[in-house]
Amino acid sequence: MSITDKIKTRAFELGFDLVGVSPAQPAKTTNFYADWLERGFAGEMSYLHRHLEKKRDPRRLLPGARSIISFGMNYFTFNIPEEIKRDASRGIISRYAWGTDYHDIIHRKLKRLFWFIKAEVNREIYGKAYVDTAPIFEREAANNSGIGFIGKNSNLINPKLGSWLFLAEILVDIELEYDKPLSKNGCGKCTRCLDACPTGALVAPYTLDASRCISYLTIELKGSIPSELRPLMGNHIFGCDICQDVCPWNRKAKPTNEHSFWPKAGDKFAASQFAYSVVAPDLLSLMELSEAEFRVRFKDSPIKRTKRRGFLRNVAVALDNWRYREHKSPPPS
Repeated sequence: MSITDKIKTRAFELGFDLVGVSPAQPAKTTNFYADWLERGFAGEMSYLHRHLEKKRDPRRLLPGARSIISFGMNYFTFNIPEEIKRDASRGIISRYAWGTDYHDIIHRKLKRLFWFIKAEVNREIYGKAYVDTAPIFEREAANNSGIGFIGKNSNLINPKLGSWLFLAEILVDIELEYDKPLSKNGCGKCTRCLDACPTGALVAPYTLDASRCISYLTIELKGSIPSELRPLMGNHIFGCDICQDVCPWNRKAKPTNEHSFWPKAGDKFAASQFAYSVVAPDLLSLMELSEAEFRVRFKDSPIKRTKRRGFLRNVAVALDNWRYREHKSPPPS
């Protein structure tokens, strides 16, 4: 087996679902990204502007980098029943945050894999591992490595697994065997994601105005949510999966084997009321969370990023939308 084949075999053993390799080379989407920033689509995420120069070439992150190993890890678990989603007294949490924070889970796997690579190469090598944390065009790298194509909703889509994927990378200063990009885009004429987005954040195919995206509004935005967008958020309180829920490529999504991504009890109990209390909790009960209770409940969850203040801001918006829907009171302002 070649070193590349050994790396892939070990990666699959560690639980990764997709692995591909591409050369470390200047990014091709830099101009598109610079224009995206210029149009204000990054909202208040100023760090994205600071990252622009580093994103131009992965070798600015690791001098001497020659290869990018891209990984995809399936996090699909189960679908929330429509009657649960439509219950305005519940808050909807994005699927990626139902279990343990993926950064911790995946980064440990990447570290183990890098130690394996160093042992196999049997000489001093340099590398860096990233899980959604580095100034790198990870979807472009993943596309270059053949593990997926970029869809009109701006997510990476694998023809077999769909788009419920966490992405990660290892940059190394050794040359490996490179995979071929997928030959064509698989969205065709479909525009379901654009049509379904309640806030109009998908302003064009492949173009997301993050400042209007529910995920940005409930996670990244630190201040007040614009009043005109609040009624459009419905009962989403952390993230949004709508553009993935409607994607035809996700119709046959298979549950992940990584139990850490399932709701806290860590098992496949899609029909249990406990699971629904985690992924679509009662809004009124959330408003009663003290600071200490919030820290305990979301200790290992991505939800802790918003802190209690930001999370309860989202819950308050959802409660106001529930009030309007149930009692026909004046629209939220």
